Amino acid sequence: MKKFELLAASAIALFYAAPALAQDVPAPPTQGDQATSDDIVVTATKRETTLLDTPISVSVTSGATIQQAQIRDLIDLQTVVPSLRVSQLQSSANTNFIIRGFGNGANNVGIEPSVGVFIDGVYRSRSAAQIADLPNLKRVEVLRGPQSTLFGKNASAGIISIITAEPAFDWGGSAEYSYGNYNAFILKGDVTGPISDTLAFSLAANYNRRDGYIRDVALNQDVNNRNRYGFRGQLLFQPSADVKFRLIGDFDQIDENCCAVSNIVNGPTGAVIGLLGGNLDRANPLSYRVYNNLLSANNIKNYGVSLQGDVDLGKFALTSITSYRGVDSYTNQDSDFTSADLIGRNDNTTNIKTFTHEVRLASNFEGPFNFLAGAYYFNEKIKQQASLTFGKDFRNYAQALSGNAIGLVENILGLPANTFSQRGQGRFENWRLNDESYSFFGSADFKITDRLIFTGGLNYTQDRKQFSSASFSTDTFSALDFVAIGNQVITQTGIQTGVRQALGLPANVNPTAAQIGAFAAAQPAIYGQIAAGAAAFARANQLNPAVNPLLGLQALQFLPPFLNVPNAVEPGRTSDSNLSYSLRLAYKATKNISGYVTYGTGFKASSINIGPDSRPTAADFIPGSPVTNPPASPIRTAGLALPNLTTGSRFALPETAEVIEGGLKAQWPNFAFNVAVFQQTINNFQGNIFTGTGFILTNAGKQSTFGIEFDTNYTPVKALTLNFDLTYLNPKYDSYPNGAALNANFGTSPANLTGTRPAGIPEFSLSGGLKFRHEINSDLKLLFASDYQWQSRVQIAEGAPQYTRQVTSLNMSLTATLYNRLDVTFWGRNITDRRYITTIFPSVAQSGSLSGYPSQPATYGGTVRLKF
Repeated sequence: MKKFELLAASAIALFYAAPALAQDVPAPPTQGDQATSDDIVVTATKRETTLLDTPISVSVTSGATIQQAQIRDLIDLQTVVPSLRVSQLQSSANTNFIIRGFGNGANNVGIEPSVGVFIDGVYRSRSAAQIADLPNLKRVEVLRGPQSTLFGKNASAGIISIITAEPAFDWGGSAEYSYGNYNAFILKGDVTGPISDTLAFSLAANYNRRDGYIRDVALNQDVNNRNRYGFRGQLLFQPSADVKFRLIGDFDQIDENCCAVSNIVNGPTGAVIGLLGGNLDRANPLSYRVYNNLLSANNIKNYGVSLQGDVDLGKFALTSITSYRGVDSYTNQDSDFTSADLIGRNDNTTNIKTFTHEVRLASNFEGPFNFLAGAYYFNEKIKQQASLTFGKDFRNYAQALSGNAIGLVENILGLPANTFSQRGQGRFENWRLNDESYSFFGSADFKITDRLIFTGGLNYTQDRKQFSSASFSTDTFSALDFVAIGNQVITQTGIQTGVRQALGLPANVNPTAAQIGAFAAAQPAIYGQIAAGAAAFARANQLNPAVNPLLGLQALQFLPPFLNVPNAVEPGRTSDSNLSYSLRLAYKATKNISGYVTYGTGFKASSINIGPDSRPTAADFIPGSPVTNPPASPIRTAGLALPNLTTGSRFALPETAEVIEGGLKAQWPNFAFNVAVFQQTINNFQGNIFTGTGFILTNAGKQSTFGIEFDTNYTPVKALTLNFDLTYLNPKYDSYPNGAALNANFGTSPANLTGTRPAGIPEFSLSGGLKFRHEINSDLKLLFASDYQWQSRVQIAEGAPQYTRQVTSLNMSLTATLYNRLDVTFWGRNITDRRYITTIFPSVAQSGSLSGYPSQPATYGGTVRLKF
């Protein structure tokens, strides 16, 4: 690896030495969307600057590229941005964004995202993966590395910034119709124009539906469909050249069946499911055939309004952005992923209300010094209700796995038959989370010389969270203390044996309760010795499965009692503060070449584990049955201990990021490249392991990544543009002693991951593409576009090196433009139909089995777009 890093450093040095050679390449004239990098304006530093003059590692994807490639959402966007990895998990709204191998957050509502998503300057705290439905998309900027100095607490890994066009004072608009395989149907339209000389508007609507690409054999239905629509309206008020206000309102809704899960390993429970009349496509993860007994539901409403004001004060520019957003979602899933009715419901209703306000002042001095200063306020309220209940087959399933021991326990306890594991019993959760934070930020540029600029930035953030639960379980079987019950059974058996021997009864005859009582009354001393010996034997063997077989039933105690928070020991709140900063030197060697070096820090506030795996920490509670006399702990001392209560975490501590980075940018009329070399570290990285129905939330002591990012585009002739992007990542858990990983039975167990490579992060990621233009005449132009994505083979999950994935994807499109108004496009994505498993996790209530999410197959179709 040292050799590779030395080679990379040498290559960068050559780039610095090569500008004269690159300038000798003749520059063809530009036309249309063949604009050079000089025309790319970005707002990565919250100022409008050219890409060349932006000393940050940033990828920019234009709206034209997104339209031509039929990039529908942020999942598709990763095909042209190698450092970005996006995965969708158990619902349409759960999308994880990862940049440079760092990131998490969308899959648990209480977890702060590491990658912030902004649309027109407004932070989307919980983002469904939608961008193509935004009309008049100008560009998408992906800022790599910590961006907390300007963007605050949710940017420790990077930023995705989506920018759309403002309303225009000239009439215009477009209408678009697409049709593709799986009966995909997309209709979009927008119109913009003036209301008066100072007021303009734009209105847009979209409808997007598609049949499912996975067949549910049991229900005779196609699943993983798409069904969503949205509306967006804008007003632009511009009373003068120096003042403007932009009001945006939007609403969109998703009503889909997502996301199908395939069986990767069929463990011993598969045979039991078959005996119950259930089925699953056993160990055939890429068959795109599943068996469920109910359709999943994903009903998500996303809405909001924002107001941005910009005032040019001459030497200063003042900007204010205020927003209010809401997300209302309902999901339900057959979480055993079989046609047997084991899990009756796994539903979740979440309501999120978010208010943000940002104000900033930027200078525009003619001298060597300029600054930007601002403040940001964030207030979010989350309510979540969830339930997981047993289905009608669960009782028979548990009986079969236990050898009918469920009924035996009912007999031991003197309970009526069919008391335990009944349909409708389960876990019911109610959560509240309030998050309030504010930050003050600023940056200053100082021109040391005409070519050399020093930039320093600061961000102080204060974040406070309060969380509470009112959850309970009606699964009374999971509340049984089998250590204590076993102790009683062993003791009683020992007394029966001793009395039988004292009375001289045959070995196959146990004394009755009356006989034991009479013996105790007649021979109290001997009975006392027998009882003491039996009790001592029970204490010595109550944790021995060979003597206490009831311990084997603990594996079926899926839904134990829940200790709610706040309580007398756990306050249910966090309070974090942080000062992040960045230092940067940028050097403009020539008008075509610039370089920079950066040292920066980042911050991510505490994350709350909203879900059933939220448990007291080891510092607050020492698990154990009361009959084992566990050591004292605060929760036990306070009288809060519950049967089968274990330890875990209520929240993960804040994480802090650090990056040392050097970059070089160069551009000429027909050639441009950018390269960045970085060493990025996150301390207290918030690890979030999905277990199928919950999450294990922990802090890694330290995770670091050395990486190289390179992208280039080249126009050898007027008609042809080539691009190539490469990312190399070498990540490592420098310290993670309390991690979690899959075990031999495909459950999740504690693991020391120190020194290992984090799963899911490919060593190499690359994408390449081309655009070829041909003008047949002034009224007919053709554009052929293609892009290819490749990721090196990578382990999918911690603890399972035998399960890997390698991603390849080839996308193509051909567009004919008639009269500069009508576009007709034929397109295909993943046209080679490469399929793989994106994520794996333990199968729910099926020890020894493994499940996963399959990738999307090939899609293709045609689009007609009219501009007016």
